[in-house]
Amino acid sequence: MAEHPAYPVGLRLTGRRVVVLGGGQVAQRRLPSLIAAGADIHLVSPEATPSVEAMADAAEITWHRRPYAEGDLADAWYALIATSDAEANSRASSEAERHRVWCVRSDDADQATAWTPATGHSEGVTVAVLTTDARGRDPRHTAAIRDAVVEGLRDGTLVAPHHRTRTAGVALVGGGPGDPDLITVRGRRLLAEADVVIADRLGPRDLLAELPPHVEVIDAAKIPYGRYMAQEAINNALIEHAKQGKSVVRLKGGDPYVFGRGMEELQALAEAGIACTVVPGISSSISVPGAAGIPVTHRGVAHEFTVVSGHVAPDDERSLVDWPSLAKLTGTLVILMGVDKIGKIAETLVAHGKSPDTPVALVQEGTTAAQRRVDATLATVAETVRAQEVRPPAVIVIGPVVTVGPRTSE
Repeated sequence: MAEHPAYPVGLRLTGRRVVVLGGGQVAQRRLPSLIAAGADIHLVSPEATPSVEAMADAAEITWHRRPYAEGDLADAWYALIATSDAEANSRASSEAERHRVWCVRSDDADQATAWTPATGHSEGVTVAVLTTDARGRDPRHTAAIRDAVVEGLRDGTLVAPHHRTRTAGVALVGGGPGDPDLITVRGRRLLAEADVVIADRLGPRDLLAELPPHVEVIDAAKIPYGRYMAQEAINNALIEHAKQGKSVVRLKGGDPYVFGRGMEELQALAEAGIACTVVPGISSSISVPGAAGIPVTHRGVAHEFTVVSGHVAPDDERSLVDWPSLAKLTGTLVILMGVDKIGKIAETLVAHGKSPDTPVALVQEGTTAAQRRVDATLATVAETVRAQEVRPPAVIVIGPVVTVGPRTSE
């Protein structure tokens, strides 16, 4: 008789009795999904792995510490048979058949009435993959298909737009330090689903080329300001597009809340009654030094690191940075947006006690193909920046961590 493919179906097990026979590795892998499904789980097994025992201790499952006995499956909706006793597995499978209980067998799939698909999850979607050809059943191939689909949904390379449940709003997405591969999975997916993208100059520009042609891309630096200040114009652009029922992504470099004015945008959206999602990003303050071979902390060298903005000079009355206190710290100092002020910053740190020989590294356009690293000391950094023509964006790292690792970038 011809082999027919399995009929795929999603079981709703909330509050329903599920029996698991065997407390070994198979149960350990399958139980979390059954717990997440809200099933009333009864484990029948004399022994269990430490992880399975922890589930019982947490009252996530009910553990009956004995071997399988006839009648265990009588009231079950679903059964997972995974003991090391082949004879017991066969008897339990027969009982499941008599009671019309969907039954999965880990030792002999052909004798089961149900198969467990390779499953994965992405933003409220469960992907389940089954092999349809019993003669060529290959669990690794099935899992690989599952992984490819889930990864595509997560990173936006497999675009599946929402139609019924999609809602307008704004997502403040941290794009990371510049390398398009360093945006978060969620950020990339939201980009793929956007109608409008308002992008910063420092956002990962390569990602914009991947957007579908219908997506409107707006350069935040070129928004006509009219009578508004720049940030007010950006806020208004976010609000106007969202009110038109569009899905808007505000793509920012690094993290939205690390000198990114993300909170100002969120506050403006909240006042306008517009829903907003914040997607954190990898901050350049730690990722760019790391890409250049510099750890911001290192055992026995630095037990703390401090990140400050250098866009305002130390002697400027608008500065909120306590430079004298920073000069007394023994850890790492990371300065963002400080290339044109580094001479005055170095002078101030030395004046308040920092050694002129303290190592300094400037990493320009970190994590991109144009990345370069320039080294100096507090005493020489101002002249080095001029001589080497260091330009923003560049992350400045000050402290002994600069010299602990091998040079990975010039």
